[in-house]
Amino acid sequence: MTDHTAKPKKAPKRAEKAAADTYIKVTLARSPVGYPRVQRLTATALGLRRLQSHAVHKESPAVLGMVRKISHLLKVEPVEKP
Repeated sequence: MTDHTAKPKKAPKRAEKAAADTYIKVTLARSPVGYPRVQRLTATALGLRRLQSHAVHKESPAVLGMVRKISHLLKVEPVEKP
């Protein structure tokens, strides 16, 4: 038989990202009244119910997509672990 040396396995890229968890603080700076219903529901899904209310979320593609969708209503800041 041939002698194969085992190559060390590389860690998946997702594991590297998970090690460096980053969080964002999202604050509702403007009222969603007068904007489409989908945008109001997006603010609610982020946990923002009143003006100046805030929520801390882990940065993920889903959360960043919601933030991008209603960025005109939000103030976003990076934060350390909550």
